[in-house]
Amino acid sequence: MFKKCSQVEEWLKAFDGDWMFAGGWAIDLHIGEETRIHEDMEIAIFREDQHLLQETLKLWDLCVVKERELVAWENQETLHLPTHEIHATSPEGNHLEILLNEKSRRQWQFRRSPSITFHLDQMKLRSAQGFPYLNPEIVLLYKSAKTREKDHKDFQHVFPYLNEHQKEWLKQALMHHQPEHPWLEALLY
Repeated sequence: MFKKCSQVEEWLKAFDGDWMFAGGWAIDLHIGEETRIHEDMEIAIFREDQHLLQETLKLWDLCVVKERELVAWENQETLHLPTHEIHATSPEGNHLEILLNEKSRRQWQFRRSPSITFHLDQMKLRSAQGFPYLNPEIVLLYKSAKTREKDHKDFQHVFPYLNEHQKEWLKQALMHHQPEHPWLEALLY
């Protein structure tokens, strides 16, 4: 189980920054089983660690999404908002998507609405296998912007595994950022 996560951990063993699984993998790590097929491997790092990542993956082909196009990430180029998505392809053809996250002092900040924050000490969890993953309520907040069918399924799968504090934080964040989002119906009761 989670064989692909072990592979990513191996790729990043020389990375000195903080990293954690994101997206659907974070949801499944929280649940403790793979609930669906994942098309990609996503991890989250902090923007301040982007050059550490570039050094760690120096043999990989690195591109960033700028204005909805993939362009080469030049060596030592510093990525600023709104750029937040890096695509890395290894010489063997492995693919990894890296999502840059913002922080200020001891708080993670939601890049789409910086007033939504989360204490850094609580944003990264560990699975039973020891894999670091982004708290599921933060993952769901990201998924709320352009919710696809797989995102709705992720919400349905993980909802019973969220504690009351996690549900309350997600409810408050959605009320602020996506006040008409359909997940609020489940979170309000």
